[in-house]
Amino acid sequence: MDFSTIRNDFNSNGFTSVSEIYSDSEIDEIISIVDTANTSNDTFRKLNDLFAIRQFLKEIPESAQIIFNSNLKQVIRQLFGEGFFVVKSIYFDKPHTSNWYVSYHQDLTISVNKRIEMEGYSSWTVKQGQFAVKPPLEILQNIFTIRIHLDDTDENNGALKVIPKSHLNGVYHPETIDWAKDTEEVCNVPKGGVMLMKPLLLHSSSRTTNNKKRRVIHIEFSKDRLPGELQWAEKAYIN
Repeated sequence: MDFSTIRNDFNSNGFTSVSEIYSDSEIDEIISIVDTANTSNDTFRKLNDLFAIRQFLKEIPESAQIIFNSNLKQVIRQLFGEGFFVVKSIYFDKPHTSNWYVSYHQDLTISVNKRIEMEGYSSWTVKQGQFAVKPPLEILQNIFTIRIHLDDTDENNGALKVIPKSHLNGVYHPETIDWAKDTEEVCNVPKGGVMLMKPLLLHSSSRTTNNKKRRVIHIEFSKDRLPGELQWAEKAYIN
C-alpha cells in the first residue's frame, strides 16, 4: 500500500479511499452485531428510509475489536500519526427503498458532554440527547473522518458526492459553489473499504435508485483538548 500517495491525495483533495480493509467475514460479523443490538435507547433512530445509531461505539462496544483491526490501525498510524482518539461515531443504514438524500454541506459541529457558553463556540443544538456545537475553525481543521463501508456503494445507492479541495476554503456555504470551476466527484467505495475525508469537505448524498442497501459506520478522530470543562462526548482511545 502506497501510503505516501494516499496521504498526498487526502491532504490535497480532502478525501481518499482505501479498499480491502475488512474481510467479508469481518463485515458479516459487524452486521450481525448491529442486527442483534437493543434499539430502544434514545441514540437509536429508526424510520422507513433511515436507521441511525448515534454514539455507535458506546452503544455497541463489542464492534470495536473488529472495527479497529490491524489494517485500519495501520492506515491511521501511517497517514495521521499517533495520539488520535475517537470523538464521534455514527452508524447509517440507508435502506434499499430509501428516497432520503442530503444536499451539499460541511460537517461543522462536534459532539460534546454539555452546553457551556464560551467564546468561539456557537450554534448549539441537541439531538437525541446529544449536545452539538460549532467550534472554532482550527478544531474542525484537525479532525479527520473514516467511513467504513459495509456494502458496495456507488452513485446508485447513495455514495457521497464531493467537491475536491473545498476543505481548503474554510467555512464554505454551498450556495456559493461556482460550478464553472468547481467539479463534483462520486466516491464509489467497495464493501470492506473505507473513505477518509476532512469535515470541511463539501459533500452530499443522493437517493437510492438501484434497490441496494448502503450501510456505513462514520467515525471522527481528533487529538485536540477542548477548553475548560467542555469535553468530547465520545472520547475513546484506540486499543
